Amino acid sequence: MRIETVVGILIPFLGTALGSASVLFMKNKLNPLLQRGLTGFAAGVMVAASIWSLIIPAIEQSEFMGKLSFIPAVIGFWFGILFLLLLDRTIPHLHMNSSRAEGPESNLQKTTMLVLAVTLHNLPEGMAVGVVYAGWLSGDAGITAMGALALSLGIAIQNFPEGAIISMPLRAEGISRKKAFFYGTLSGAVEPVGAVLTVLAAGFVIPLLPYLLSFAAGAMIYVVVEELIPEMSEGKHSNVGTVLFAAGFTVMMALDVALG
Repeated sequence: MRIETVVGILIPFLGTALGSASVLFMKNKLNPLLQRGLTGFAAGVMVAASIWSLIIPAIEQSEFMGKLSFIPAVIGFWFGILFLLLLDRTIPHLHMNSSRAEGPESNLQKTTMLVLAVTLHNLPEGMAVGVVYAGWLSGDAGITAMGALALSLGIAIQNFPEGAIISMPLRAEGISRKKAFFYGTLSGAVEPVGAVLTVLAAGFVIPLLPYLLSFAAGAMIYVVVEELIPEMSEGKHSNVGTVLFAAGFTVMMALDVALG
C-alpha cells in the first residue's frame, strides 16, 4: 500500500481526533449556536463530496453505457440510502439531535448512544475514502491522487465538529477530559478500518466502482438529511446553519475542482 494511500486514509481520522481535542481546552458545554454552525458546515461538505467526489466519477466511469450511464449511479445511490436506513432501524442509537430522543434514559446514556450514532455515520465515510483510493491505485479508474486527497480533506473537515459534538457532552456529564477525548477519537476509528478493508479488497471493488462510489454517496446523503439538517435547523438563528452549509459546500467543491 502506497504512503499516499496510508496518509489519505488517516486524514479523516485526524479530523475527528482534532475535533475531540476541543474538550481539552474549551468549556464543558459546546455553544448551541456554534454546534449548529459546525453541523451545517459539515453537512455542506458531505453533500459536495457526495456529488463531485462520488456521484460524478461514478457516472463518468459508466460512459460506455451512453445515455444510460446514470444507471449504476442510481442503483448504488439507492443501495446506500437503504443500507443506512436498515442500520438506522436495527441498531439502537440516538439521533445527533439528542432532544429528539424519547424515554427515561439519563443524559449519560443518551450521550453514549450519540457516540454510537456518530460511529455509525463514519462507516460510509470510511468506505468512500477506501473506494476512491482503491480506484486510484488501480490506475484505470480516472481518479487522481489529488482528487482522492480532496475527498479525504473534505471528510476530515466535516469530522472536526463531529469529534467536538461527542467529546464536549461527555465532559459535561462528568467524564474526565482525557476520557472524553479518547471516546470522541474512538468514534472515528471505524473510518480507517473500513477504508483499509476496502482497499485490500480492491480486486473485487474495481469492477463495481461506479456502484460503490454512488453507494457511499447515498449513505452520506442519508446522514445529512436524516441527522445533520434537523440538527442545524433547530431553535433560533437556524440561518447560521444554512449559511455555513453553503460555506462547507463551496469549500469542498473548490477543493475537489482545484485538487482533482
